[in-house]
Amino acid sequence: MLLVNTDYITGKTFEMLGLVKGSTIQAKHIGKDIAQGFKSMAGGELRMYGEMMTEARSIATERMIQEAENLGADAVVNVRYTTSSIMQNAAEVVAYGTAVKFV
Repeated sequence: MLLVNTDYITGKTFEMLGLVKGSTIQAKHIGKDIAQGFKSMAGGELRMYGEMMTEARSIATERMIQEAENLGADAVVNVRYTTSSIMQNAAEVVAYGTAVKFV
């Protein structure tokens, strides 16, 4: 599955199939949260949160791809990601784009 963040794919003509999306909500492990709280006081990268968000983006992307494959898509154009806080200690990541079929 080809994923691009542009509204075109050089050399390809396609028809739009529709919006596809995937999402996940990730919560912080309380032990990790305490450790990262200490790290934030000292400064520096919060590596465990970074790893959690990378995993969340991967899950959301896979779910978006599955939705596109269910439509018979060859690619997803205009891929975007958004993140929002759901509650204290939890964040939602959404991947979305337009599923297309090559002509």
